[in-house]
Amino acid sequence: MGEPLLSIDDLHVKFSRSEDEVYAVNGVSFTIDANEALGIVGESGSGKSVTLMSAIGLLRENGKITSGTANFQGQNLLKLRPKQLEDIRGRDIGVVFQDPMTSLNPIMRIGDQIMEAMLTHHYAGRKEAFERTLQLLHEMGIPDPKSRFKSYPHEFSGGMRQRIMIAIALACEPQLLIADEPTTALDVTVQMQILALLQDLRRKRGMSVVMVTHDFGLATNFCDNIIVMYGGQIMEKATTDQFIREAAHPYSLGLKRSIIEVGHKGKEILPIPKTAKTLTAALTGCPFADRCNYTTDRCRQEVPQLRAFGTNHELACHHAEEVACYVR
Repeated sequence: MGEPLLSIDDLHVKFSRSEDEVYAVNGVSFTIDANEALGIVGESGSGKSVTLMSAIGLLRENGKITSGTANFQGQNLLKLRPKQLEDIRGRDIGVVFQDPMTSLNPIMRIGDQIMEAMLTHHYAGRKEAFERTLQLLHEMGIPDPKSRFKSYPHEFSGGMRQRIMIAIALACEPQLLIADEPTTALDVTVQMQILALLQDLRRKRGMSVVMVTHDFGLATNFCDNIIVMYGGQIMEKATTDQFIREAAHPYSLGLKRSIIEVGHKGKEILPIPKTAKTLTAALTGCPFADRCNYTTDRCRQEVPQLRAFGTNHELACHHAEEVACYVR
């Protein structure tokens, strides 16, 4: 196997606030290979979006990367100048953001917004960019592309706006697509349409996809591998099949119990107790300790490290063997 397409290693990110600091990402490491679909799952505030946005230079002004690397095709993205990062974003790495209504320019025709990506990165001349835009609109399932080219974002439904966002992200044929909550605020039918579209596009283009989501079901239906994050750390990593059958971190199990699954009529939904806390100090123990049924003094005093737990399966839990025996 060749070098990973993207390799993030020991990434730490902090945000400064007037009263304190937030430790948002705490030593995250993972890779994504060519033609791989990786799902990063966790609650809001778990650090999943911040990890990827930091790697591609889209960190808010009060954020700071304190250590780590993010290598993409042999280049450490964290060492590049802003202009160099801009050349990579949109051309080699495409991004589908959470809310298409706020991400799209409301006073710019959608066709021009798709063309802009190609013209900015010198991917195509104006005539070729126009033809490719029509092709992309057709590929996204938007009827009458020539007419809709001139339309504005408010003239489209939420699902159609999300398709336009995907078209912009794919305009320059990127090798990696980052889809950050791509189906948020869409109804279930439209969610499945967007998911099927992304699957089809990935298969045709052979590109890699990182899907950032709080929706466990969405990730397991789309992705080859799953990463579960909590408190700015990776709690569990596994292939999707293994994760479905053998998840053993208490947080992962909590996520699985808190969703409705097809065919489990009458099954009780068990929410994870309490709420996630904002980390305003460096970790001194497991970030999930206050919400876990297996917590011991060791959990509060020692940060669990990600370790092997079977083939292609890793997790960060002091009591994984005990948890696995109890579940099985």
